[in-house]
Amino acid sequence: MKILLVEDDVLLSTALFELLSANRYTIDIASNGQAGLELATSTAYELILLDWLIPKLDGISLCRQLRSQGYRKPILLLTGKNSNADIVAGLDAGADDYVIKPFNPEALLARIRSLLRRNEAISSSTLTWGNLCLDPSACRVTCNEQEIPLTAKEYKLLELFLQNPDRIFSRAVILDRLWGFEDAPTENAVTTHIKDLRKKLKTVGLAEDFLETVYGMGYRIKPAPNRSISVGETNQDGKKKPGPNMTSVNRVLERFRNSFAGQVVVLARAKTALLAGNLNEDLHQQALHEAHKLAGSMGSFGYPEGSRLARKIEHLLLGDFSLSTDQISNFSQLVTALQQELTKPAVTSTAQNFPINQSYRLLVIDDDTMLTEQLQAEADSWGIRMKVAPNLATARSLFSLATPDVVLLDLSFPTTEEDGLILLSEIVERSPNIPVIVFTGRDTLADRLAVSRLGARQFLHKPATTEQIFQAIARVLPQPKTSEAKVLIVDDDPVILAGLSALLTPWGLEVTTLSQSQQFWQVLIATSPDLVVLDLEMPIVNGLELCQVVRQDAQWGDLPILVVTAHTEAEFLQQAFAAGADDFISKPVLGPELVTRVLSRIQRTRRRSQLGRTKS
Repeated sequence: MKILLVEDDVLLSTALFELLSANRYTIDIASNGQAGLELATSTAYELILLDWLIPKLDGISLCRQLRSQGYRKPILLLTGKNSNADIVAGLDAGADDYVIKPFNPEALLARIRSLLRRNEAISSSTLTWGNLCLDPSACRVTCNEQEIPLTAKEYKLLELFLQNPDRIFSRAVILDRLWGFEDAPTENAVTTHIKDLRKKLKTVGLAEDFLETVYGMGYRIKPAPNRSISVGETNQDGKKKPGPNMTSVNRVLERFRNSFAGQVVVLARAKTALLAGNLNEDLHQQALHEAHKLAGSMGSFGYPEGSRLARKIEHLLLGDFSLSTDQISNFSQLVTALQQELTKPAVTSTAQNFPINQSYRLLVIDDDTMLTEQLQAEADSWGIRMKVAPNLATARSLFSLATPDVVLLDLSFPTTEEDGLILLSEIVERSPNIPVIVFTGRDTLADRLAVSRLGARQFLHKPATTEQIFQAIARVLPQPKTSEAKVLIVDDDPVILAGLSALLTPWGLEVTTLSQSQQFWQVLIATSPDLVVLDLEMPIVNGLELCQVVRQDAQWGDLPILVVTAHTEAEFLQQAFAAGADDFISKPVLGPELVTRVLSRIQRTRRRSQLGRTKS
């Protein structure tokens, strides 16, 4: 589902971008109303998420213009205005619904899902690709109305690709999705099933191969020849989709926490000027703008009282330019209270701050049913799939079927004479790279020495909270394999930088971002990247100029350069290649395309370097 976000607050737009992206939406961002209007009229979106107070063309005017032009897609209004008159004005302008800032992320996602259902954008669960049709409700696949007999795994494989049209799936990920923890075969099984599926679809008349093999990465579905894919609300297992992914919101909070303080500094300057009687129009408008943004964003990032205070400040500044003595005193007190509020810790969920961006498999070997049920209830929110072995025999059985990523092991089992130390020894001998956490009520020096000598990574003493247990697991989890490659991204838009970095980092790339293009050479020398991604349209020094600077240097002349541009006309691309670009990526950037081109370009450069060394 593709959503247009029209929002000028960088903090809020970045947070919404990551929140919605994490929940399987594709996002384009416009920072003003005019840009939003141009995007909305030139690109197909399923929904528009629209702020009320934005530059150039306010949200209400934008809404009216779209509706007057016959625009029928849902529009969800984000507003800090909460009076009945404002709400009526927004709905009368053509908005389908509204969310008042500060908003709860889960409530926002629920409103979006509701509007999409209402618009019948996802009311049908049927998945299509050209003349190929998959109906989950009947578990039936047809091509040109002829039913195709598929095995259960072939069916799930086809469904997986149809539900994720822009995603590349490696064979390892497909194994993880289609087979359980216990019964996963080798990766060759994936190749066999894909081959069989292709053969069956070709037999019934599907002329074009619907799957694309992405060299070195996996498979993805090709663009449909004539029909778009419609996606229902169930996942590939026929179950309800998992809850919203909130981890990204907390990551943004950590990254942008200092921006709140910077915005409050502007209000403090306005306070000083008011008390001195010399507040000018520019500072008044700047303070009003920052107060409005703080009122809309602080509550969404753990400072609900901060939003309330900022709202009061905004209302004071919305009045006449000259404030009364009482209003100035009130303004001063509110700014002081807002400064004090920022000294307090944000109200966030500890569990949601867990730094995991992929699913890990945990085997818990413990006979404490109450504890394991509590861990099981929280495992999903920590990015963990969990299996429980209540005794050592079950543990050995599970281990023989599939190898977990981490083990939580109790030492004492009253129903057996065996000790957990025996199993620890077996695990370490068989799989020395699997981290084992010993979690036990035993706490003698002898026990600790035995655990240490056998190779366990952590010793955790009972009792412990589930949070302490998951934090211990976080410390020993295997890190993603890195490609030992570094990428430098240069773009004047911090939202684009955050989005591109988020796409590349999970693939093991070390990403450096730069928003000030005039600092490019210093950062290039300091980071020594393997590849550079440049935005073509930047102020002061643009991407074409940076390309030329790199190509003219004897040391860096062969550095791979990808340019990102919204202009894909022949004239612009010719200029980019003439300046020295190796490849281009069009905006809006698709995650799979970006990852594929970056990784393949790095691999190609390395192979060429290795070949050169071999010849020499």
